[in-house]
Amino acid sequence: MQPMPNHTNKAMPDALVILFFVVLVAAIATHFIPAGFFEVVMNPDTNKKELVAGSFQFAEDYQGVPLFAEHGEIGFLNFAFEGMVSGSKWGSAIGVMMFIILTGGAFGIIMQTKAIDNGILTLINNTKQLEVMFIPLLFVLFSAGGAIFGMGEESIAFCIVLLPLMRALGYDGVVTVLVAYASTQIGFAASWMNPFSVAIAQGIADIPLMSGMNFRIVMWVVFTAVGVVFTMHYAAKIKRQPELSVCPDSSPIQGLDSLSNARFSKTDGLILSTFLAGIIWVIWGVIARGYYIPELASQFFTLGVVVGIFAIACGRMTINQVANAFKSGAKELLPAAMIVGMAKGIVIVLGGDQADQASVLNTLLHYTGQALGDLPQTLSAICMYLFQSVFNFFIASGSGQAALTMPIMAPLADILGLSRQIAVLAFQLGDGFTNIIIPTSAALIGCLGVCKVDWFVWAKFVWRFMLILAAISIAFIVVAVQIGFS
Repeated sequence: MQPMPNHTNKAMPDALVILFFVVLVAAIATHFIPAGFFEVVMNPDTNKKELVAGSFQFAEDYQGVPLFAEHGEIGFLNFAFEGMVSGSKWGSAIGVMMFIILTGGAFGIIMQTKAIDNGILTLINNTKQLEVMFIPLLFVLFSAGGAIFGMGEESIAFCIVLLPLMRALGYDGVVTVLVAYASTQIGFAASWMNPFSVAIAQGIADIPLMSGMNFRIVMWVVFTAVGVVFTMHYAAKIKRQPELSVCPDSSPIQGLDSLSNARFSKTDGLILSTFLAGIIWVIWGVIARGYYIPELASQFFTLGVVVGIFAIACGRMTINQVANAFKSGAKELLPAAMIVGMAKGIVIVLGGDQADQASVLNTLLHYTGQALGDLPQTLSAICMYLFQSVFNFFIASGSGQAALTMPIMAPLADILGLSRQIAVLAFQLGDGFTNIIIPTSAALIGCLGVCKVDWFVWAKFVWRFMLILAAISIAFIVVAVQIGFS
């Protein structure tokens, strides 16, 4: 495939670059903003500390962080190491980092078997004659992929496969991007278990992984249904009147061989059955046994090992290929894990996240809480959602955004009298849906490039859909506040 042309003169800074300067600003701020702390009490029901409303007070004799610190103290240049080794296996940062790396390695094995690819290709091949069901089936399938295992960049490959078929059926590149990419981001945003987004945010917020599952599954069904209806409406319109396409393409149709050659073998069936059983095991562990980060990471690792054993036994992969697939999957998510650890350094530089210990973070939370405190709780939650939506333009990585924002948003929710579950909900909705339009999303730009759809054409087309998603997101947030979602 030819490299995509670069339509911008300046690339957005890498997330690590942005993170470095955020920590620098935080370190400078400690010399100008006084530290403070809250009084806390132990909640006998949850066995966790909670803030006492109106108890904030400034600390005495607090000094800003130095450039470099010795003997385990905190300085600006110490933030990376201190952030990465902070916490415990039960949460941020080290526990979440290892969860990301192990889960990434496990999915590296699963994806390398090509069983998921073969299953999707076979479904496409078997349903392409059933045009009424073709687009809805694929949309729901890709949405489930985004919800269950964070499918995103993989959409680029499926756009390559789907585009010639879509055009053969009378559709265009926009329909292809909606089905193969926008669907995954709808699943990503409304997910109840995505290990690379909502699970990380819940771990950082110190709430049980996959908690609030029932609410999120309902949310996923609604958003996916809306996506199907929107996509089918546009697809039917341009099939009746091709001149209404926003990106007409008259070039010859090529490349259907990969579909006709798609083969779903017994090995693929065995691997996908194992994958499904593993997901059911994970969900059972969370619901019935209260599994958390250590158990979930080990479950995904076990799933990867079992799939690898079956792949070896069936001749799909060699033992070294399984090992390399694990390393490759972990390698792909290593930057995300590093961001989680280094982002924790922001909190450490600001004095830590303990409400009853002096820190600049407590002062920032106090004044932010005062600014939002005069607002109704529902409006405060909506503001958190809008903040996450805007912030995603700069940090398009779900795990990176969770690492940067949740250490602040979670305790802010405490101050505002909102549950941390609502803070996570605001994060996932704000982070996920904006990936459908922001030009800083590599997966979106890749899909648009493959389908020969200019970003400006796409943005002009999809902005109304984004408003619909935003309106429904706000409606779900309002409902969540009203029912005390936790």
